[in-house]
Amino acid sequence: MNSKYLKYSSLLVALTGLLACGSPQPAETPTAAEVLMDQLRSLQGKALLFGHQDDLAYGIGWQYEEGQSDVKRTAGDYPALFGWELGGLELGRARNLDRVPFDKMRSFAQWVHAQGGVNTFSWHPYSPVDTSKNAWVVDERVVEHLLPGGSHHSHFLAQVDQLAHFFKSLTTPEGGTLPFIFRPWHEMDGGWFWWGATLTEPEELQALFRLTIDRLHEQGVDNFLVAYSPDRNFSTEAEYLSWYPGDDYVDIVGVDNYWDLNQGAEGLSAAIHKLEIAVQYAQKTDKVAALTETGLDRIEQADWYSANLAGVLEASELTRQAVYVMVWRNHDLSHFYVPHPEHEAADDFRHFVGGERYLLLSDWQQFKNKN
Repeated sequence: MNSKYLKYSSLLVALTGLLACGSPQPAETPTAAEVLMDQLRSLQGKALLFGHQDDLAYGIGWQYEEGQSDVKRTAGDYPALFGWELGGLELGRARNLDRVPFDKMRSFAQWVHAQGGVNTFSWHPYSPVDTSKNAWVVDERVVEHLLPGGSHHSHFLAQVDQLAHFFKSLTTPEGGTLPFIFRPWHEMDGGWFWWGATLTEPEELQALFRLTIDRLHEQGVDNFLVAYSPDRNFSTEAEYLSWYPGDDYVDIVGVDNYWDLNQGAEGLSAAIHKLEIAVQYAQKTDKVAALTETGLDRIEQADWYSANLAGVLEASELTRQAVYVMVWRNHDLSHFYVPHPEHEAADDFRHFVGGERYLLLSDWQQFKNKN
């Protein structure tokens, strides 16, 4: 688990030894995040969750319609994993950078949890140094100013506190907070974000990652798993880990990979190799691995899901250990990753998610009941 749980492990071992000499002690009830981690572990080698960004918020030809979902429209069920974006929350805005109201996002996430699904949050913050610049403006160094001693350190901590406030509002009917996956600072090995490789040293990004998670814990947010997800710019484990903040801070080791999955046989071979690197590291460190982002915009290859995506996920015993895959959002007919029912790729998509190993929401419920 992430550092909140790991830092007490040695103490717990010692206490266990002492208690064994006395009267029997009741077992500690696992946290919801620990339960979620165990559920994800149970998927390894058996099945994986299918996820979609912003699935309940909008899709092709609709917006904020209760019960609507492009995955459901095409495949007959909701995804098992739902992605949400927090960019803009750090500025106190009512809507995120894709115009999704945070009040609606909270309700969506609560509904997902109530139905047994999994929520995952990404964060593309505006630059804390110049909040007029979004995450994709890469014209100045930012990260060095956010670390302890930096000119905008306090300002950055206040922005993380905005996230903490939102996370603590994700309550359940029982009065707790729902578990979720948090995937900050993704694709840091690329050059398209202000925290990316063009403007940031690996050690700076590692420190920023740790600072973010530590601050959330300090603010009382502890019911979450942390995902690490560089892009495709690596070919060895050492390169994959060059931005890694440390085992104490990560539960899910992922890969964001769009490019390789859309570059023919050579690209697919590369995608397989990179996912295997993540899986091998997960196996060595008792974590789980995932294809955290992928897709083909507008799905201009009709068999992309069964040929390319399944071709990577089913390529080897290692790739079959991945526990989830998530494709990006459906904005409109110019930008979408799940086919609408009339699209030429719709039948292939239905065949893909209808496979025994790929779980939609009701499949995920049945899987948990059996395992």
